[in-house]
Amino acid sequence: MNVKHVPGEDRGDIILYAISTCGWCRKTKELLKSLGVEYRYIDIDLLQGEEKDRVMEELKKHNPMCTAPTVVVNNKECIIGFDEEKIRKVLGR
Repeated sequence: MNVKHVPGEDRGDIILYAISTCGWCRKTKELLKSLGVEYRYIDIDLLQGEEKDRVMEELKKHNPMCTAPTVVVNNKECIIGFDEEKIRKVLGR
């Protein structure tokens, strides 16, 4: 799977489902980076075939509409869209 890793402080398992050309996704990546947290992200639009299908099924468990950006923290907390206040609250920043 084409998952990219961004190093930083361990604040739990953070994964961002994004679209490579999405401005809100870019803002979410910038926010996470500025908060100094470790996270992973997947640019869904750059995937193909079974890999894309698998990631979309994974995303659908957290966000049935499969919209981006979607941030999932510790496989239970889900933040849909760019919501700086909620991201900061969930990550304790």
